[in-house]
Amino acid sequence: MAVQVKNIKIGDNLPFVLIAGPCVVESEELIFFTARKISEIAERQNIPFIFKSSFKKANRTNLNSFSGLGDGIAISILKKVRDELNLPVLTDIHTEEDIEKVIDSVDVIQIPAFLCRQTELLVAAGNSCLTVNIKKGQFLAPEDMKHAADKVASTGNDKILLTERGTTFGYHNLVVDMRSLVIMRELGYPVVMDATHSVQLPSKDNVSGGQPKFIKPLARAAAAVGIDALFLEVHPEPSKALSDAASQLPLSELEELLIEIKAIDSVIKSVSKQS
Repeated sequence: MAVQVKNIKIGDNLPFVLIAGPCVVESEELIFFTARKISEIAERQNIPFIFKSSFKKANRTNLNSFSGLGDGIAISILKKVRDELNLPVLTDIHTEEDIEKVIDSVDVIQIPAFLCRQTELLVAAGNSCLTVNIKKGQFLAPEDMKHAADKVASTGNDKILLTERGTTFGYHNLVVDMRSLVIMRELGYPVVMDATHSVQLPSKDNVSGGQPKFIKPLARAAAAVGIDALFLEVHPEPSKALSDAASQLPLSELEELLIEIKAIDSVIKSVSKQS
């Protein structure tokens, strides 16, 4: 099954789609700079690109951490990216009210992992008629994502993506079970690998941690298993990011990684077509 997002088709054994951008809208300058740079890289490598950034962060560890510029300001920036750069845009939603706020400004709404069982939210997301990317909860078996997808599909909206982002394993770590990509695809929807949130570590000293050295190995491994899209949070200077500073990929390293993923993706999908 394939999902259409504007002029981009995701799935059906087509080349992978890139979903990328800074974790959160920090400023209009940062968002436009990063969106343009990623778009240029994606165009050079002939990779379809959906821009991603959260208009707010509703699940920060510390009450005093940066959560956004304000909903209206951040959403207007995402809409400008969509309109002026002609890019499809993805953002997170956390409540039914959030859907109403973003419905005319983005193309994909994303259900955060911790909310993937919230029935009313999933049904409301389906009723938006937008594409819905559901992140698999860290606590959920991949086959159980069927129930989340069914809630969205019950509205008649089958524009659904399912995303792997790691599974809770003991304390202070996430483990990515690559089998989940195969299992979730068997549910009938395109699968996405989130290689940046998968390297996160729980909070220490009120700040989320991460092991960014594993972003590239996880992305390569997922491409070798087979993915329809690769999700990466990308920042020009991750150490200065206002959210998820320890788990974003430096913009300067993006193109090299995409070249590698494209090569792996091409081999895997050419073999799939022959079998």
